[in-house]
Amino acid sequence: MSIEALFKLHEGLPRGGPGSNQSTSEAIRRLPALPAAPRILDIGCGPGQQTVVLARELHGRTTAIDVYPPFLEACRTEAQRAGVDSLIEVRDLSMDAMDFELESFDLIWSEGAVFILGVEAALRLWRPFLKPGAIIAFTEATWLTEDPPAEAKEYWAQGYPVMATAEANEATAKTLGYEALDRFILPASDWTDEYYAPLKERMDQTSDSADPDMAATIAEALREIEIFERYGDSYGYVFYILRKSA
Repeated sequence: MSIEALFKLHEGLPRGGPGSNQSTSEAIRRLPALPAAPRILDIGCGPGQQTVVLARELHGRTTAIDVYPPFLEACRTEAQRAGVDSLIEVRDLSMDAMDFELESFDLIWSEGAVFILGVEAALRLWRPFLKPGAIIAFTEATWLTEDPPAEAKEYWAQGYPVMATAEANEATAKTLGYEALDRFILPASDWTDEYYAPLKERMDQTSDSADPDMAATIAEALREIEIFERYGDSYGYVFYILRKSA
């Protein structure tokens, strides 16, 4: 399985991971007061569902970055469709090579993308771009129990070995100069209805692919769905809201 095949499998889907517009709005509702017209950075924007919600609800100048051109084009199209394209700048830029002015953002947002770097590396790399006292909000795959089932633990030890509990993630954030403000668990429907249902439909359409890399990617996605169906009460996506400490 390659990242290219994974991107291709998700091309044209509404989102690249668990989430929903409702969960984005709920996280926005939980934010502390922001400046009028805040400067926002959406890291790993994908096709832009949450980017549009951010621009529409916060009325701030939003910069959305990703590295896969079809996702960037989908984000632009979504912004135009929603009538907020004047508020959104879309850039082809890697999350670990950002060239923004330091301390230039009031809010950094990232849904379903922190796993690419891991919590510790992401929070360390992105902190310099936040203004003093600014906010970072992100979703992250998280253990919901200290003692997960063996099969789930074994699966994620291969797929994402740094997955931790919410308490551990917040402790990591504290050591890196953040204050934990709030968190909530995304509902199971953000996985099953919003993400897996469209993905299953896409895999059904692509299952006869002669590309062995795509076949391996589909097999891995099906295994992920199977694990969630069995053990989804032991892990989930958590929305974290942190403040950059002074």
